Amino acid sequence: MRLSAALAASTLALVAVAGCSTEPDETAARDTAAEVAGAESALLAEHGLQGMTATQIVDTLDASTDPRPLALGASVKPGQVMLTDGVEEILLDLPEDKFYVSIAPFVDSTHECYFHSLGTCQGELTQEPVQVKITDAGGDILVDEEVTTGTNGFAGFWLPRDIAGTIEIEHEGRTGSVDFTTDDESPTCITTLQLSA
Repeated sequence: MRLSAALAASTLALVAVAGCSTEPDETAARDTAAEVAGAESALLAEHGLQGMTATQIVDTLDASTDPRPLALGASVKPGQVMLTDGVEEILLDLPEDKFYVSIAPFVDSTHECYFHSLGTCQGELTQEPVQVKITDAGGDILVDEEVTTGTNGFAGFWLPRDIAGTIEIEHEGRTGSVDFTTDDESPTCITTLQLSA
């Protein structure tokens, strides 16, 4: 595949595989990498993602109502989302001031996860209303709302980079909490938040 100068400038990388705070203008440019790639990549077009930003792709795939595993493999890391069909791999940069955390609260069963797989991760509580409160280490409330988990059992949130804090979730009289961080070494997948009476 031929990469244009615009693709090179946006640090989009295309490679073959065999398997499974920034200035506002810079952040906006970084998040348009997927739009540039959309014009070039049949992979994005084939999966209905052409013309979307990297954050829109993450949101779309995590909210997909299609049963897991999805036809497109996708993994969210602290600074990038990786998309693959098993032959072609596309790495798209995420905004430098945002960090994606996807949470699968559970009562009885969970799975180990570090980097959220948009195409394969499956949580226990699907399409369930949960009350989510996310607070940073200074006590500022970042999220305080009721959301419905997806068909994959996850609820995803874009949080500020380089912070620490606590996630609290309540569901049908059960509550649970976990600590989180959003730095370059942090997990994007939280499957350790157990709800108990």
